[in-house]
Amino acid sequence: MKKLIDLNADAGESFGRWRLGDDEHLLPLVSSVNVACGWHAGDPATMRRSVELARDAGIALGAHPGLPDLAGFGRRSMALSPADAADACLYQYGALRGFAEALDVPVVHVKPHGAFYGLTLREPEVADAIAQACAAVSPELIVVLLAGPTAERAAAAGVRVAREAFADLDYDDEGHIIIEPNPVAKDPAACAQRVVDILSGHVTAVSGKRVEVDADTICLHGDRPNAVEIARAIRERLAAEDVRVAPIAEVLAAR
Repeated sequence: MKKLIDLNADAGESFGRWRLGDDEHLLPLVSSVNVACGWHAGDPATMRRSVELARDAGIALGAHPGLPDLAGFGRRSMALSPADAADACLYQYGALRGFAEALDVPVVHVKPHGAFYGLTLREPEVADAIAQACAAVSPELIVVLLAGPTAERAAAAGVRVAREAFADLDYDDEGHIIIEPNPVAKDPAACAQRVVDILSGHVTAVSGKRVEVDADTICLHGDRPNAVEIARAIRERLAAEDVRVAPIAEVLAAR
């Protein structure tokens, strides 16, 4: 079983007076955060506050670009060409980077959100375009993609990639995640066991099929009603298993 892993959270997804998630208590429990950049969720004040929370928690900051779909929270399918996908990714990364530089916090990684993430799985050319666009910004910028063929293809092209698995999402027989339009509470102990399984090199699909997985980072979702409880259960289980949680770049350096 692996003894070093990054634990990341999708967060910063409030908008205006509408609050989503408990970022203040969630972020200290993870080692990397993916901050919404205003298209699927988030706004300037929320982005600034998210950067401050990441800085204060001492965790790695990443951009979480989504589709232009505030009403659907970026979880509804939308067609984008590879060029449009790359432009959307860079536009949102640039927005977060402005706040990050003002607060002297580096943007370490980029991870597409929701249906945008799903698009990278269905259309390899979109994943390639996003990965190459990020590499053009900086060879050190990490692109977070689903562990498996999508991530391996980008890595083979010379892009710095973090292979991701999910603590609180189910998998199909192809090793793809099943995105929930409206996340519900999950059993924290079951999510913690999923993390241990991932560290041991596999997940169990909803059909019962065992699917191999090699992950550098494991995600949980800040918009899940009991995200903080899930994160605490995961950290307690990892401590019991003598697994160290570290920021994404440190995990890649040790790979």
